[in-house]
Amino acid sequence: MKSPYTIGHSRGVADLAGEAARILGLGGQAAMTVRRAGLVHDLGRLGVPNAVWDKPGPLGHAETERVRLHPYLTERMLACSPVLAPLAAVAVQHHERLDGSGYPRGLSGGALTPEGRVLAAADFYRSRTEPRPHRPARSAGEAAAQLRAETRAGRMDSGAAEAVLSAAGHPATRRPARPADLTGREVEVLQLLARGLSNREIAERLVISRRTAAHHVEHIYTKTGTTNRALASLFAANQRADPGSGHRAGRRHHPGRGW
Repeated sequence: MKSPYTIGHSRGVADLAGEAARILGLGGQAAMTVRRAGLVHDLGRLGVPNAVWDKPGPLGHAETERVRLHPYLTERMLACSPVLAPLAAVAVQHHERLDGSGYPRGLSGGALTPEGRVLAAADFYRSRTEPRPHRPARSAGEAAAQLRAETRAGRMDSGAAEAVLSAAGHPATRRPARPADLTGREVEVLQLLARGLSNREIAERLVISRRTAAHHVEHIYTKTGTTNRALASLFAANQRADPGSGHRAGRRHHPGRGW
């Protein structure tokens, strides 16, 4: 009812997220919660004018900030109802990212719940397969490639993303096993960290922000059970990580509309 561009969006996200949660083995209650959160995750869109949602060109700064507010508005709307309030904590995470580059709160790593990670992946994939005023719909294959690119960049949870793609009917991909379930970007950061590079130097080498580099380092500590650079470097050595191996430069992440 808010915009013709999002007809069926929430139901599609809900179905993907619920099935992905089941595939991940999160349990029946979690699967039901994430599906219900998917149905209501975009209620906050009501607080942003249609002139913003339906704008065919780039958004201005003020317009972008209004868009980035809509998950918070969803949370506040749901919190008004004792019955719907439990869904708020999941629904508000649908634009958060593992590296802290998402919104509305810039949560990262362990602050994102398994249900929130699944919902974010489901929303990302489904949104790309739908037309928007500023772009045409992507094919299912293109949307899958974009979602997997997000996991390689350390912004999306790889397990949640693959579960969503499986729920959408995509064949599973075989990827090389990585120690401690590190992402490809985290492996790159660990290699540079083990060579003694500072967060600033890692950021410059990989063409990312210093804040993002710091988030990756913290994620590496959490996943590997280490607490400092020396122990993380020892972990890398024990896993036969080659600190001198090649690495590729990344591109800066500009969330933009994110829808």
